[in-house]
Amino acid sequence: MKSQLPIRPELRDWILTTTRAGHSVDTVLKMMQETGYDPRQSRSIVATVLNMPISALDAHSQSPKSQGRRTQHPEAPQMVIDGRTIHVGLSMESPTLRVLNDFLSAEECAALIEQATPRLQRAKTVDSSGKQQIDARRTSEGMFFTVGETPLIKRIEQRIATMLSIPVDHGEGLQVLHYLPDQQYEPHYDWFNPEQPGFAAITAKGGQRIASLVMYLNTPEAGGGTAFPEVGVTVTALLGSAVYFAYDTGDTASLHAGLPVQKGEKWIATKWLRERPFQKASR
Repeated sequence: MKSQLPIRPELRDWILTTTRAGHSVDTVLKMMQETGYDPRQSRSIVATVLNMPISALDAHSQSPKSQGRRTQHPEAPQMVIDGRTIHVGLSMESPTLRVLNDFLSAEECAALIEQATPRLQRAKTVDSSGKQQIDARRTSEGMFFTVGETPLIKRIEQRIATMLSIPVDHGEGLQVLHYLPDQQYEPHYDWFNPEQPGFAAITAKGGQRIASLVMYLNTPEAGGGTAFPEVGVTVTALLGSAVYFAYDTGDTASLHAGLPVQKGEKWIATKWLRERPFQKASR
């Protein structure tokens, strides 16, 4: 049950700032208790501010494994990483979202498509047990690279890690997806639902997902953008650009969809990041 008391703006801002800085839910609740808040009331307030069901909050706070890292969000107007200038074209805070122009070069985009094409298969999603499954909501073809599989993949992964201040081993393998006309990915969340029976199995390695980066490898003739329906924003798919968004468990504002391609085709590469190491550290 959510708190029936009004939440002061100052308290709401403090909870959001503290959790985004990487402090755990347990730490936030303990600090609130130390300043005089009733523990039960604190749980309700934090769940409301973080858009989390109480059950998810309990799962998050009771598991020491959940106290993982968080990404550092790119800041406008631009960043220079390994000599490449990346421009921040749009910033939002709810959800935490950045549009990144010139993240990849045209040559890198073409090389990713070339390397991925021979291995394309019907794209899958993760079911409640952690296994890959065919899902009618996702009608594209796709494939996964292993971490550091080629010099190109290694370079892109290091660029992501540097930009977001998170180790490469916190990332899942880079996925490349190919959409033809009318193909899409219907609205969904990237974080895993703690109320699903397979949550423990899905998060046993790497913990919860905390952020996503969608990189556009071409510009469709029409359609194919990434929509965030809860906030009324659609990011246009433009060759070399990317959209980054971060989230906590239960963050409904992070609902997003790959809109249908109306004309032409769409190629994207996706990187999901976890709160703990997902891959073995390379030597």
